[in-house]
Amino acid sequence: MFAALNLGITGRAQQQELMRLNFWNPRDFTKDKHRTVDDRPYGGGPGMLMLSEPLAQAIDAARETLPRHRVIALSPQGRPLKQRMLEQTRDVGGCILIAGRYEGIDERVIDENADEEWSLGDFVMSGGEVAAMAIIDGTTRLIPGALGHECSAAEDSFMNGLLDCPHYTRPEEWRGHKVPDVLLSGDHRAIARWRLKQALGRTHLRRPDLLASRRLTELETTLLNEFLQEQKNEQHN
Repeated sequence: MFAALNLGITGRAQQQELMRLNFWNPRDFTKDKHRTVDDRPYGGGPGMLMLSEPLAQAIDAARETLPRHRVIALSPQGRPLKQRMLEQTRDVGGCILIAGRYEGIDERVIDENADEEWSLGDFVMSGGEVAAMAIIDGTTRLIPGALGHECSAAEDSFMNGLLDCPHYTRPEEWRGHKVPDVLLSGDHRAIARWRLKQALGRTHLRRPDLLASRRLTELETTLLNEFLQEQKNEQHN
């Protein structure tokens, strides 16, 4: 499943030795001929749970290789993933991710091994592998040299607590829609101002919760008010 990480940005980062991925399969730590890693939950109910011992041994093996890394269990009960959590992971040099399967993991493994639990959001997936890949991809983007342009990561959504501004490329007019004049002006100061205004406005409209926890500067307040007035004028026209 993790073969996708050999492509694109994460693939190039590995080739350039900017980051390294290690994998430990709980099946490699089983002792029965069927390499069993799951069993029915005590108390009944649907689904299967990952067994304690094979998974715990896999985590122990990971810790032997990466003794200073924090262990993160991926779970719907975990803390919702935020950009700053990826930044912290980058800053400490990585982490060990536990990707569960089936109905979940025996709670004793979490209690004994996990430093923290993370979640991609309030929805359910078949396992933690996709969540792990999302975390790896997001963290890799923050590694210096991983992206083609040194400013790319700094301008991504959420990097400054805001959604990203709209972006456009050629042609200047497409199906009756034109690129905003300011982006064609060559005035870098005006372009930067427009982009910040759009980011503030887009965040206000689509993710007001992000602005609720942000203390706006005087310039940001001015730009947001300009955006809202422009929106109002467009609606009246």
